[in-house]
Amino acid sequence: MGTSQHQSWELPGQATRLLLATPISHVLPAVARTARAMGLAVHASPRMLDIADERGGRWLDRLFARLAHELTDAETQVVRVVPDPPADDDAYATALLNAPTLAVELARRGITVEIGVLAEAEFWSVYQPIVSLADRAEVAHEALLRGIVDGREVPGGDLFFVAESAGWLRRLDRIGREAAVTGAAGWLGDADLFINFSPRSVFRAQVCLASTERAVHDAGIVPRRLVLEVGEADAIADRGHLDSVLEHVRSVGFRVALADVGAGWTSRSLLAAVRPDVVKLDKALVRQLPDDDARTMIRAVVEQAHALGAVVVAEGVESEPIAAEVSELGADLGQGWLFGRPERPVPPVEELEGRWQPVSAVPSR
Repeated sequence: MGTSQHQSWELPGQATRLLLATPISHVLPAVARTARAMGLAVHASPRMLDIADERGGRWLDRLFARLAHELTDAETQVVRVVPDPPADDDAYATALLNAPTLAVELARRGITVEIGVLAEAEFWSVYQPIVSLADRAEVAHEALLRGIVDGREVPGGDLFFVAESAGWLRRLDRIGREAAVTGAAGWLGDADLFINFSPRSVFRAQVCLASTERAVHDAGIVPRRLVLEVGEADAIADRGHLDSVLEHVRSVGFRVALADVGAGWTSRSLLAAVRPDVVKLDKALVRQLPDDDARTMIRAVVEQAHALGAVVVAEGVESEPIAAEVSELGADLGQGWLFGRPERPVPPVEELEGRWQPVSAVPSR
């Protein structure tokens, strides 16, 4: 699978230092021997290795490739890895606590496709609020997929990167949609529910989206409350297929959001062609504020979106000055850490049984 198909995922950069940790005693000495034989600087403690590449990082890339061949799948699942660990003590501790397994890191780097990462995972959704910029009322929530692998949480970006590499994109995309809907049942109320999806995971919309439609019905969510969000990169990939999928999405009452929208020619032409119900401004563009060029770009997108009857969401709002800027430029809604981080909702006690169990990728027998 070519790298062009991964451009929408955040790929890890070249590292110059690695921390590896595991409670399994025989694994780290083997890794240390390989690293030293490659001329890497190795500092070893009983359950941790600190490996540095003083030649710029190219040899750590080679170390990853070697480890993929020299360690078993089971061994890569019990080693935690932190590339380029932060210097700050608190951030360092957090990085270690949340470190992915070596299996996940190898998959992220395209070195291996660790299908077990997905096959043995449990999934659920966290939800980030979307607020009205006028009065800060919560009007919607975006569902973001999370997974537990080997007892640790794996973020959605890593999950989908591995899924695409392993040919599981269709399955994981379906799991993500269903987890988002079932996780919102009972508390969503009159708010909208935004769910990311990839049109490339939908072969025939009537078939592939049927389980999502059933989940919405079973959850008692009004179809118009569901907003299926497609990124600009996915929208560009196959316009004919996208049009077919979105036609069905709208026919069952769901709405459509176009995300990651900037102000280039591609974004402007996509807006006119897709005519989304919701336009989400690119985070990178929002974070350039108060730059004058960013202001001009955002104002142009907002004006075109409003002319099409779309609501505009500014993503990546992390401070009051940015919130004021995007509001002044005409954005209707805001999303970002200023208004709330993605969280797993806590249900009422009487709803804890059954409704809030994680979704397993492996069918029960």
